Amino acid sequence: MIMQVLGCLQGKMSCWLLHTLMMRQCNADGIGGIRKEELYLASVVLKVPSQRVKVVDHPDLQDGFHKVWNCNLLEMIIKEEVDSKAIDVIITFDNYGVSGHCNHCDVHRGVRKLLQNSSQQVEAWELVSNNILRKYCGPVDIWLSILLARKCLNRELQSLLNENPFQSYAAMAQHRSQWIWFRKLFVSFSSYTYVNTLKMMNR
Repeated sequence: MIMQVLGCLQGKMSCWLLHTLMMRQCNADGIGGIRKEELYLASVVLKVPSQRVKVVDHPDLQDGFHKVWNCNLLEMIIKEEVDSKAIDVIITFDNYGVSGHCNHCDVHRGVRKLLQNSSQQVEAWELVSNNILRKYCGPVDIWLSILLARKCLNRELQSLLNENPFQSYAAMAQHRSQWIWFRKLFVSFSSYTYVNTLKMMNR
């Protein structure tokens, strides 16, 4: 799920509210409705209320490795969410999109376009894509991620430790239409299950 999500954080200190904006219904195999319901079930496991989860079903934002999304359209949709929910922090993909999926990269470009054109004080952070060795070293990457974040004196890198990786596994298991053996292995051994590094996006 996290690979398909644009997350927005609203609020300050301990009162932050998480809003999840999914840019596609994932209907490549004709099961968009099923995958949408699976996202809601996963959100319940992660304690994100369904009313704070939105799935965009736009004809020009259909998923596929060869379907490039319009950055202007993405910017418009993201801006609507930012304005309507008073979002002040956005978390999204970096320019590689974790897996190199073109739609993930498009979302990154849409957020960057919003930052460049908006006068609002909105922070944006991108999930840093790891190389192949770090990507599959599981909890071992925790120490390296923390070390790299501490070396960044300007605080543009933040390392976020997942204190409950079993909850993440349980949330991913709600995506039953995709929950096959290699994805189970990925969630078990992926460093993203245990720690995530965010980098501040500059305007």
